[in-house]
Amino acid sequence: MALVFSENSVGLVSPKVARFDQPLALACGRQLNEYEIIYETYGELNEQRSNAVLICHALSGHHHAAGYHSVEDRKPGWWDTCIGPGKAIDTNKFFVVSLNNLGGCNGSTGPGSRNPETGKIYGADFPMVTVEDWVHSQARLADRLGIEQWAAVVGGSLGGMQALQWSISYPERIRHCVAIAAAPKLSAQNIAFNEVARQAILSDPDFLDGFFIEHGTTPKRGLKLARMVGHITYLSDDSMGTKFGRELKTSQLNFDVNNVEFQVESYLRYQGEEFSGRFDANTYLIMTKALDYFDPAAVHDGNLAKTFAHAQASFYLISFTTDWRFSPARSKEIADALIAAKKNVVSVEIDAPQGHDAFLMPIARYLQAFSSYMNRIEI
Repeated sequence: MALVFSENSVGLVSPKVARFDQPLALACGRQLNEYEIIYETYGELNEQRSNAVLICHALSGHHHAAGYHSVEDRKPGWWDTCIGPGKAIDTNKFFVVSLNNLGGCNGSTGPGSRNPETGKIYGADFPMVTVEDWVHSQARLADRLGIEQWAAVVGGSLGGMQALQWSISYPERIRHCVAIAAAPKLSAQNIAFNEVARQAILSDPDFLDGFFIEHGTTPKRGLKLARMVGHITYLSDDSMGTKFGRELKTSQLNFDVNNVEFQVESYLRYQGEEFSGRFDANTYLIMTKALDYFDPAAVHDGNLAKTFAHAQASFYLISFTTDWRFSPARSKEIADALIAAKKNVVSVEIDAPQGHDAFLMPIARYLQAFSSYMNRIEI
């Protein structure tokens, strides 16, 4: 049966592709001579071109943030909870742009794309990209769309880091920076988790030094393990306990290390299997490294307040009590630096048991706080 869209859905959407022939210099010292960015838009750009909002995605995200690609779809875009008519990012008010970053595996130029210089799939030859590189490419997309200034740049997790970088790299082109469940840089523990995930991929015999596509293989075991490790960090102990506890999948223990015995084991294996069938291993390596490298204060000897000295945006920071990956203390670091830099900042801590993934969920207090701020943005 065909899907009937609710009144607060953006409905059917179609991705668009912007092709760029102007070389993009990257922080790693290499450049992309040509590339494509896939994106979606929701709502209408007003005559003054003053109501545009950019959505920046997290590690495994992509351009499809809201609505449906066909009437047969059963699952909407990854942030449909927050984007649409009457929602926090109200498409009756805002023109919303959501894209897949360079290095991704959902339509933008990345490791699975063909290298125009060699005619072969990039694979491991795709250059390393950083948060700053993404922001520069996003600015070019804004130019293409005729958007001189974003009403807001919004993102959660790695997306929030991109929003922060926008306020630093292009202070005159962003009026509001909304960073949700984000951090000014990764802790050693976070880098360690990313390294374990990368090693799971790199040690998979089917990875073949990153050139698995041309050999017709997929490092599914490595990707599966990487996702399982990552997924544990996205949830809180309380949420996992509430959802699974120590419930058994069958009525009794099997005393067999090869069997799935606990419900939480079954859940993690499902998540890993699903992810390994749709995500690119090289993209996972690139995205986690971009997370590790993000540290905009490094050029100012670690002085975050000095880093934000030229920012012109107003800042809205949201954190979640049980998010131990990017804890509320990390948002407080950002807020303290912004206050020291005499910037306009509002910081909200939401009591939620869901952990880091809370920014993706329909938590009433979170949506209320998010909507309240977005509704106050003048266009």
